[in-house]
Amino acid sequence: MEGKDIPQKMLSLDSFSKWMGIEILSSELGKVKLGLKIRKEMLNSMNKAHGGIAYSLADTAFGFAANTHGKYAVSIETSINHIEALNEGDYLIAESVIEKVGNKLGFNIVEVKRGDELVALFKGVVYRASKVWSND
Repeated sequence: MEGKDIPQKMLSLDSFSKWMGIEILSSELGKVKLGLKIRKEMLNSMNKAHGGIAYSLADTAFGFAANTHGKYAVSIETSINHIEALNEGDYLIAESVIEKVGNKLGFNIVEVKRGDELVALFKGVVYRASKVWSND
C-alpha cells in the first residue's frame, strides 16, 4: 500500500474521527492536511470549542502523517498549546509541518489554523512498529 493512501484507510476505520467530521485535504509521505468544521455539540460550558476538539484534529493529523511511511506508528507522547479560543462554525485545518523519522521513533509538529491564524501547536512522538500497512 502506498504511503499517501494509508490515511484514507485509517480514516475509514476510525469511527471517532468520522464522527468529528474530519476530512483529508491532502496526503503525501510524511505530510497530511486535515479539515474540520466546529459544530454546536463540540462546544464547552463557555460556548467555545472544547480543547479536545483541536487536540483530536491535530492528533489525527499526527497519526496519519506518521503512518504514511508504511509501518504502524503509535503515539507514545503528545502535547498541545492552545493559542486562540475557537467558535462554532470555525473551519480548522491541521497540517503536519515538521517530521523527523528514525528507525523506531518519529517526531512531528502539527499546526492547527483558522484561516491564516495559528490557533494551536501540537507536538508528538510515535513508536514505529515492525507491522506494515496492507491492502487487506
